[in-house]
Amino acid sequence: MSLEERVAELERRLDDMMADQGGQEAGDLWAVTRLHDEFVAGDEPNGGVLFAGSARLPTGEHYGWQATFTTGDLIEDDWAETAECLAALGNPVRLRLLREIMGGRRTAAELVGLEGVGTSGQVYHHLRQLAAVGWLHTAGRGRFEVPAARVVPLLIALASARR
Repeated sequence: MSLEERVAELERRLDDMMADQGGQEAGDLWAVTRLHDEFVAGDEPNGGVLFAGSARLPTGEHYGWQATFTTGDLIEDDWAETAECLAALGNPVRLRLLREIMGGRRTAAELVGLEGVGTSGQVYHHLRQLAAVGWLHTAGRGRFEVPAARVVPLLIALASARR
């Protein structure tokens, strides 16, 4: 395939991606453009994925995070290991507990007092499950928090599940 044909194919793919994004203008897809320049036009012909976020929680805490992964690395990863981490988010009570913790309710006593989360034993079970896969950790004095490095990835996981 000639260089001109390859460029034309890449432009066609970019146009298809823009159409899939609801017809956004190229300037609106700055991240896709950066990934294209970095991966597709660079040493990674299969592309990559960029995740980034800047979040201020209701508690006033601010977190920033970004990560880039090559498509090849993601495809070759052991997805069975990832399943447990994702499964922990697949429970509505666990998601509620995470939301409440990010909103400022940090102790088990505050969480147990919420309607619809179950008994104290059930709440502790959910907290242990979330901690086991890294979505939570203890911050001392019976307080729980989402680790700083997991706040934005948690929000990205939630955003990716939206329709």
